[in-house]
Amino acid sequence: MTKQLYIGGEWVGSTSSERIPVINPSTEEVFDYIVAANADDIDTAVKAAREAFDSGPWPNMKGAERAVLLRQIAAKITERKAELARLEVMDNGKPYPEAEWDIEDAAGTFSFYADLAESLDDSDEVIPLADERFSCKAVKEPLGVAGAIIPWNFPLLMAAWKVAPALAAGCTMVLKPSEVTSLTALVLAEIVDEVKLPPGVLNIVTGSGADAGRALSEHPGVDKLAFTGSVPTGATIMRAAATEIKNISLELGGKSPFIVFADSDIEAAVEWIMFGIFWNQGQVCSATSRVLVEASIYPQLLERLVEEAAKITIGAGHEAGTLLGPLVNESQYQKVLTAIETGVAKGAVIACGGQRPAELKTGYYLQPTVLVDMQENNPVWQEEIFGPVVCVKPFTAESDAVRMANNSRFGLAAAVMSRDDERCDRVARQLRAGIVWINCSQPTFTEAPWGGYKQSGIGRELGHWGLNNYLETKQITKYDSDAPWGWYIRS
Repeated sequence: MTKQLYIGGEWVGSTSSERIPVINPSTEEVFDYIVAANADDIDTAVKAAREAFDSGPWPNMKGAERAVLLRQIAAKITERKAELARLEVMDNGKPYPEAEWDIEDAAGTFSFYADLAESLDDSDEVIPLADERFSCKAVKEPLGVAGAIIPWNFPLLMAAWKVAPALAAGCTMVLKPSEVTSLTALVLAEIVDEVKLPPGVLNIVTGSGADAGRALSEHPGVDKLAFTGSVPTGATIMRAAATEIKNISLELGGKSPFIVFADSDIEAAVEWIMFGIFWNQGQVCSATSRVLVEASIYPQLLERLVEEAAKITIGAGHEAGTLLGPLVNESQYQKVLTAIETGVAKGAVIACGGQRPAELKTGYYLQPTVLVDMQENNPVWQEEIFGPVVCVKPFTAESDAVRMANNSRFGLAAAVMSRDDERCDRVARQLRAGIVWINCSQPTFTEAPWGGYKQSGIGRELGHWGLNNYLETKQITKYDSDAPWGWYIRS
């Protein structure tokens, strides 16, 4: 694979000689290197994107023409699914079936936005006016040059969530993948090169957040910033955007609640609780990491959860049967261990897990962990851990469950489980979260809006909401009357 930067439709070197090692989290071994781009490289990439937007054909093409290339990208991703999935397993550590699912979803995202690109060709909206002498319409136009900074938990998929709608809208983009997991983004660069996307429309620049990410967020040539990641970094990007009054969309952290009522099927509840926290090793912004269980079934549900969590097969992502891989790197591994230790020191009790599996001597592995008996002010209940750690508390009344669920600075997602449909709908409407699941946790569909309340972010991705992130709305009003206006000059 080419490890250079992809700028202006070409593979180019960096002005920096620095390289960042790529570490396999299953073995802790370096197996590759990526370029550590600097501010000069970002400037070159932004200028290429600006040239492609201001002088290139891309923003002026019909949506249907852009759709052709988006579908070709989707097809190439599908063709290279096995290769891309293997890279994500090595780069991120996730089990291979999860990686395959992510790659399929990424391809589907490009296909979905190809359809929406076509719809832009008939999107002019005629606006009825009270004054019949005028006609008016609202038209949608591409916003400009977008800068996107994506996280390491779903490397190619998070790229697709931003690249596909931006390109569908007619924007150009500079994409900065996480320095922890950049390899599939570089394959995406190979793909857009193969389909002959016009030069400068998509530029992919690897490097650290402190250098490349900061330079991109502060660059005056960027019209829009799209970021997925932590709250502190999101706040930094928001401050950078304020200087130039840039358009921003932020998808940040979460500490999502899962309310289980006593009339729920306990086996189904345990399955969804586990899927909600152990998928992708719990490294999911929407992970339902706070579980509230009605007191009458709490002991039984907890017993079954602990039993099943202990059965999960832990190992390298490429090994058959693995359901829980390693955490992404040493830093994240130590962060999760520290969070557990802090929570226990403040009163939480480990019902299961909390340690490295004895049989795995290397790799950033952690047992599925269930914590109980914590107070609401315990950091493990309040702060995002981003690991396979779930906190479980009982409740007695519906109103108390809703209060505890909403007692968080986050508001990305939430879930509720009950056989009573009216209660599910009632509770779902009371939960202060951008996504609410009923009788499930974590299913994500490209067609539906994705984003959070409170400190979980600003704006929505996916669906037509995601496309709108990269569009401006312009009013065009025409004076249709033959009669003189006659305000200053009267006949």
